[in-house]
Amino acid sequence: MAKDNEGEEKKYGEPAKFDPEFKGPIDNRSCTDILCCLLFIVFIAGFLAVGILAWVHGDPKLLLYPTDSQGNLCGNGAYANKPFLHFFNLLDCASFASVLNGCPTPQVCVETCPTEYWAYAIETTKMNLGQEPDWSKFICVEGVNVGSGAGLTAAQIEQYVKDEKCAAYTVSSKAYGGRCIPSLVETIGETLLDTGASAGNVALTDSSGNNITAGQISAGTAALALVLSAQEVVQEIFTDMVASWYLILGGLGASMVVSFIYIVIMRWIAGVMVWFTIFAVIVLNIFGIYYCYTQYVELENVQGSDLSISEVGFTTNISTYTKLRDTWLGIGIALSVILLIILLILIFLRNRIRIAIALIKESSRAVSNIMSTLLFPLIPWILQLILFAYWGAVALFLASSGQAQFEVQDYNTTNSSTPSNLTGQSCTPSTFDTSAVSSSVQCAFVKYGATSLYYQNLFYLQIFNLFGLFWVMNFIVALGQCTLAGAFASYYWAFTKPKDIPTFPLTASFGRSLRYHLGSLAFGSFIIAVVQIIRVMLEYIDHKLKDSENRAAKFLLKCLKCCFWCLEKLLKFLNKNAYIMIAIYGKNFCVSAKKAFFLIMRNILRVAAVNSVTVFLMFLGKLVVTGIVGTLSFYFFTGRITFAAEYVPNLKYYMVPIIVVVIGAYMVAACFFSVYNMAVDTLFLCFLEDLERNDGSPEKPYYMSKELMGILGKKNRKEGEKEKKGCCGCC
Repeated sequence: MAKDNEGEEKKYGEPAKFDPEFKGPIDNRSCTDILCCLLFIVFIAGFLAVGILAWVHGDPKLLLYPTDSQGNLCGNGAYANKPFLHFFNLLDCASFASVLNGCPTPQVCVETCPTEYWAYAIETTKMNLGQEPDWSKFICVEGVNVGSGAGLTAAQIEQYVKDEKCAAYTVSSKAYGGRCIPSLVETIGETLLDTGASAGNVALTDSSGNNITAGQISAGTAALALVLSAQEVVQEIFTDMVASWYLILGGLGASMVVSFIYIVIMRWIAGVMVWFTIFAVIVLNIFGIYYCYTQYVELENVQGSDLSISEVGFTTNISTYTKLRDTWLGIGIALSVILLIILLILIFLRNRIRIAIALIKESSRAVSNIMSTLLFPLIPWILQLILFAYWGAVALFLASSGQAQFEVQDYNTTNSSTPSNLTGQSCTPSTFDTSAVSSSVQCAFVKYGATSLYYQNLFYLQIFNLFGLFWVMNFIVALGQCTLAGAFASYYWAFTKPKDIPTFPLTASFGRSLRYHLGSLAFGSFIIAVVQIIRVMLEYIDHKLKDSENRAAKFLLKCLKCCFWCLEKLLKFLNKNAYIMIAIYGKNFCVSAKKAFFLIMRNILRVAAVNSVTVFLMFLGKLVVTGIVGTLSFYFFTGRITFAAEYVPNLKYYMVPIIVVVIGAYMVAACFFSVYNMAVDTLFLCFLEDLERNDGSPEKPYYMSKELMGILGKKNRKEGEKEKKGCCGCC
């Protein structure tokens, strides 16, 4: 048996040996993974260079302001007094592709959106009767002079409409996102006839003379309305946020206070919470088994209860299964198996659960002794916020890079005189020869882009920018973890706590991480970033294959997505432990990762117990903090706290600040408990190293707490005192 244990130890490396010079995180260290550090610096330079290129060539105004068919930005520059975009024929916009790629109909900038239903035939009828038409109703493209001094005839007006140089009709519209979108369906339905839309006594028709119905207008604007009408709701939500911002900040401050209190009292309540939960699960299992047994007995003589589940088959009526004895028998067996597993865990792993609880208590003491660790996450958080803002700005400038591109368009679908090889060809409005083509042919704006090398590789630059976000974001996380690990390791390896804790352990650890280990942190974060970018590509491929009928490809893709998700979780776990070893010993990433992995594998059962208990308590802590702050904010913003009702602002959606506070409270709690979780992981690895390095003798004393030594049956012996075998070694 001893040989087997020795073989297992050699399989996962040699246990740590006693080193009389080791007193915690090593100060005498050198730079690690220098090549990775240099590559990371080069990548950062490229990351910034892409941002500069995007800033030079991009123009976010192209995304913020709508563009008409002649490439003019509505509401900007010379068209500042015409901020809205009007569509001639809304029926061409009846798809989401039109929202993304632009409606294939003439579009012009206007001062105000139309507020009534109108058709050009109203004005031509007046002209035929010798009356003066209302020229202000006409909406035409730039360069078409329509007015009382133009001397136009009804026939000329009709030709302009057929060539789509003037709009055939208008409907009552509102501005959404700078676009003139018809009033919602209910307004149209009340104003227009069910069989045909009309303005006065004249039916609305398009440029080809076809009648326009209310249903067609509704269908033609549904996609645009769905995408753009949310602007009004967003504005109201923004108004509520502005009115209650100081109260939201107060809620986040309360979250910080509650999180801190919870972490401090964890040293007293951790054990109670864990054992109470285990006891409650056992009691619930016993009750469930008893209930299943009583139901099984009661159904003994009930007709049809002896049918098997396979005979009944699948049904959405759950009550059908509750009338079968096999259902209760299966549930009872499952609960019995779960109960047996829990009891076996308690019998054989009870000491490991006690070790996990003791480590959690010790972590609470560590955080209390190094209070600056609770504020340190603000630094990575601010860095991540700056990074995300930079990435978003670069992505925006890249998306808006390009010059206006124009193509020949024939808007008169009945015209066959335009050469087929001319339609769709690139053109320049200032030099386009209109005399060589039909009057309905125009040089129209299509999109922003160009043919240079930069514009041809915008997609790859966006991918590079996204990879930069992943790599730098993971690097910031790694820097935070390594810094905290160094601080908490300094706490553990202080023999007399808190007397022997070094001065400013967090600052010292941060300095060591920046000075010596940027390359190692960049290496570890690069691995995670590669996996994340692969996951993004798999999501992109999955989106492209969404309408595909190839089930094998879909199944393979889902398997790959699942595998890479698991791989990312595993690598993050291994990286965190590698950063702990880097913070303590100052070795490179690969050596530290190997050392951490072997240490974990030599103590796999303890790792499983500690991780399970820690995950449970961290999750419970987040729920407690979020629940307390969320409940208080709900009672406050709904005016149910009478003495504070006068301070509640008048809001359109009172749930908006509540939701923001709840989400913010969870994020604050996650930030605080990430520090706590890092303390547990660091102290745990130090504890395992302590067991391997030391034996409790005066020359090699344990650094662990007395509670941990008591659980293991160990103690630090005085000079001349012999060791007592108080533990079988199974702990």
